[in-house]
Amino acid sequence: EKLNPMFLAYWLRHLAASGELADLTTGTTIQHLPGVTLAALRVPHPPVHEQHRIVATIETQLSRLDAAVASLTRAKANVKRARASVLKAAVEGRLVPTEAALARTEGRDYEPAVTLLARILVERQAAWTASGAKGKYKEPVAPETEGLHKLPEGWCWTSLGHAFAVEVGATPSRQRADYWGGDVPWASSGEVQFCRIKHTRESITQAGLANASTKLHPKGTVLLGMIGQGRTRGQVAILDIEACNNQNCAAIRVSDAGCVPEYVYAWLELQYDETRRLGGGNNQQALNKARVEAILFPLPPLAEQRRIVAEADRRLSVLDTLDTTLDANLARCKRLRQSILKRAFEGQLVPAEAPHGHTTSKARAPQLPLFEGASG
Repeated sequence: EKLNPMFLAYWLRHLAASGELADLTTGTTIQHLPGVTLAALRVPHPPVHEQHRIVATIETQLSRLDAAVASLTRAKANVKRARASVLKAAVEGRLVPTEAALARTEGRDYEPAVTLLARILVERQAAWTASGAKGKYKEPVAPETEGLHKLPEGWCWTSLGHAFAVEVGATPSRQRADYWGGDVPWASSGEVQFCRIKHTRESITQAGLANASTKLHPKGTVLLGMIGQGRTRGQVAILDIEACNNQNCAAIRVSDAGCVPEYVYAWLELQYDETRRLGGGNNQQALNKARVEAILFPLPPLAEQRRIVAEADRRLSVLDTLDTTLDANLARCKRLRQSILKRAFEGQLVPAEAPHGHTTSKARAPQLPLFEGASG
């Protein structure tokens, strides 16, 4: 009857948020708080009526914060949906005028996607011949596209393996120190996180490259995560540097074909959930080279790819800025939550109560602005 249970609960929550409880724990593998330590904690004990007022004020402030967090979380979900909407419009030919329509308006010819694809295949075979590779050239297999939905004029369906060379990397032996720490960037699947890769955490030597079945890929190669139960499988990245990769991701050499990597990236980002479902296996869900090569995608004319990417970047940059602002305000809400509890147990949240039930000052619960750059 002399201690409001919620007052005690909020005080313990304050100790946990500030790290003071963590400082009292013991153990190496599993941290725990001994009962004797907990029993010895000194609990602040203002008058009961003041405890009630502190709890009521805390709950009012936290309720306000909860409403703000809910609003910010809804806004983030809306940004995510808007991003998906932009990507969907981009790969369905609805984001910019089609190259076919522009060509008619301007009275000129254009290269449709089927012609672009035929040119890619010819140039790919020529590059293989020029490389001096031995054996017979293996012609990429055209995918089955019957029954797929109709594409905009000038577009065509193809697959990643039909349009582009797809390579799976490898890891040089970790037992050989002379294979590691060289000047060849080496990307792991953990670095493929819907991003542009400008540097890698690890690098290998020329000897490591020569003694492992991984290749050095050019800038503009799109990496696709193939293995992982978490978010890794199905995530994509674009190489902004020359780099090789490990066996858990596939390198799709889009820039070799002269196409726009950001367009393929946009398609794979939109198809993330579907790509993850392609992974098979009993113990560990995984893609493989054949499954990656079989992934279908709509190919627009080259000039249209460039215009699609430019317009998508313009719209997505606005959404990215908004998302960053929302994250900053969610972090601010978290800090304010800790600040409210800290003020409460420093006697700064409500007026202190003097003997006979009178307050000692005109202090009141602070009205803290929730959002940076906004009021109320």
